[in-house]
Amino acid sequence: MKDMLLIKQGNIHDAVQRNAYIGDILVENGKIVKMEPVLQGKTINDAQVLDASGLQIYPGFVEAHCHLGLNGYAIGFEGADYNEMTDSLTPQLSAIDALNPQDESIHLAMEGGVTCVAAGPGSSNVLGGTFAVYKTVGKRIDDMIIKEKAGMKCAFGENPKRCYKDKEIYSRMSTASKLRIMLEKTKEYLLKKETAGEDIWKRPTYDPKLEALIPVIKGELPLKAHVHQANDIYTAIRIAKEFQIGLVLDHCTDGSLIAEDLAKEGYPVSVGPTLTHATKFELKNKSFKTPGDLARAGCQVSIITDSPVIPQQFLALCAGLAVNAGMDEFDALKAITINAAKHIGVEKRVGSLEIGKDADFVIADGSPMVSNTKIKYVLIDGKITYRSE
Repeated sequence: MKDMLLIKQGNIHDAVQRNAYIGDILVENGKIVKMEPVLQGKTINDAQVLDASGLQIYPGFVEAHCHLGLNGYAIGFEGADYNEMTDSLTPQLSAIDALNPQDESIHLAMEGGVTCVAAGPGSSNVLGGTFAVYKTVGKRIDDMIIKEKAGMKCAFGENPKRCYKDKEIYSRMSTASKLRIMLEKTKEYLLKKETAGEDIWKRPTYDPKLEALIPVIKGELPLKAHVHQANDIYTAIRIAKEFQIGLVLDHCTDGSLIAEDLAKEGYPVSVGPTLTHATKFELKNKSFKTPGDLARAGCQVSIITDSPVIPQQFLALCAGLAVNAGMDEFDALKAITINAAKHIGVEKRVGSLEIGKDADFVIADGSPMVSNTKIKYVLIDGKITYRSE
């Protein structure tokens, strides 16, 4: 039996076309199947109807980088699982093994219109493990995941230096060296495995860290680099080119200083968390002008909260503050929808309102980037998950 929903006559902001337009959207079994000015006929007679007249319809918002569900919102530090502090090199760790759907912050994120997030390890380690992409509704993370491994977290700059200063890292040079060594070891490990073929006696001894990095070396999984300062951004790019591997750049606090260069390089960039104090030296150039500067230069920009640094439900507000600082409003919308989805490799499912994509919607009485706008409905996979009273 078909599960059908007809969303009628809302003002559609699809994150593809610059200008909004009024129309109907037909959802079937959790997917968008039709989008037309007016839908009529027998095929939709049995559909549940949601009248969106006078309301604004947006794609569900997407966060390209956060730690939502790993922080232990309700129970404090003992619930925090986003940094493994016993070892600076932990690529074998996977976010899915710590994500907690019962964390209240996930529900609050959904009510704020954030329907899909990439969450994973923090930035203490040179290599932290893999990020997972999931929808913000459900009781079991296995049923919420849409991409189990979206990127291999690595970190540059102050965090690894501070966290491992008394153990093994004192300078930025050490961080870069440790990452290079792991990537070189993985290349050698992979070559030995491939050369051995089916002969188990010739295979190298199993190494979970190197196994986890094989998809990176093979170009199947990008490095997800924590970078704030310009020199750290360039180091991440240098290493990615050396090993001919994928790369996405998260935070990019100094992005405005090198915007033209970053546009030429072509790597996806995320900016944030900006709604906080500059608590470290490498954050001294923090500004809501940065996303707009990067977008105007031609970069693929997403805006992030880095939740819990900024509560996840304020993602759209951060985009609005970027608009106030000069960012084009359509670029800001893309920064929390389709660009974010591209950043984490799920753009075929989420991030824009197009036929064939997941039926994730935010329906509001105005722009969610404005603080006094009220979200009326949130839908995930065609189901109403939030309705304002």
